[in-house]
Amino acid sequence: MLSRAASSIHWMGRYLERAENVARFIAVNSHLILDLRLDRDSAQWEPLVQASGDDEDFAARYATQTEADVVRFLTFDPVNPNSILSCIKAARENARTLREIIPSEMWEAINELHHEIERHSRKRKIDNLQDVYIAVRNASNLLEGLTENVMSHGEGWHFLRMGRLLERADKTARILDVKYFHLLPRADYFQSPYDSVHWGAVLKSVSGFEMYRQRFHRANYKDVTTFLILDPEFPRSIRFCVNGASDALQRIVRMLGVDVAATAEMEKLRAGIDTAEIEPILQGGLHEFIDVLQFNLNIVGDSLFRSFFDLEDA
Repeated sequence: MLSRAASSIHWMGRYLERAENVARFIAVNSHLILDLRLDRDSAQWEPLVQASGDDEDFAARYATQTEADVVRFLTFDPVNPNSILSCIKAARENARTLREIIPSEMWEAINELHHEIERHSRKRKIDNLQDVYIAVRNASNLLEGLTENVMSHGEGWHFLRMGRLLERADKTARILDVKYFHLLPRADYFQSPYDSVHWGAVLKSVSGFEMYRQRFHRANYKDVTTFLILDPEFPRSIRFCVNGASDALQRIVRMLGVDVAATAEMEKLRAGIDTAEIEPILQGGLHEFIDVLQFNLNIVGDSLFRSFFDLEDA
């Protein structure tokens, strides 16, 4: 596979996953406001911007952190490269260059989603956007099904899978980090029912509430953190995503018969997660752990670019 095509299919997967995660975060936050009977004007929207990693960009262009501003920034802002609109547009552009590689059903689904988002792009109230977020999540699930059942499981499939899983690991880490900061547990480990509702919302943000309840009872900071970082079976836990991305890279390397630096960096990332334990993570600081994790995710991303996507060296 040419480096340009490998890059396009890898980033197509990342952009689609990014859009879906933003849709999840906003929809869950909206439902949380209703569950807690909060005033929409005074509800916290800042954590959503922080979870996207674009708080500096937001602060530079928006004067307030109101519902309307945050929803516009994360959903339809064409200047924000991580808004749903921008991600779907970028995924569509990558898919357009891959039409001879990906199944036609995938291109049609992405193209249809793009036009759906464009049609709704003038809406601002979150109450009027629930159908948009549902459409993004449903399209993502459809595309994952098409990827699994229609696309040949060759190099391109593994590049797409690796991109999607690395993006998912990053977003799970971000939402966990931000919510942990806002719900920082007290020294006596007391947890109010209010905290339990918020931790339940964290699980719903990654569609993990039901799977969590099969293993644990009440949603609390320690068990939720354990589940979302270390669970080897839940598809959105950091461990599952990193192990899956590592497997995809190993298969690509074997198919191509090459030895690349990205393999060693990915192995360091995987080993760091596989050997981690929850007590040392919490004692050393969850934020510090996630900072190191995201630094290592960036190292892997840079190494993948140099190993496979850098056209000047291709």
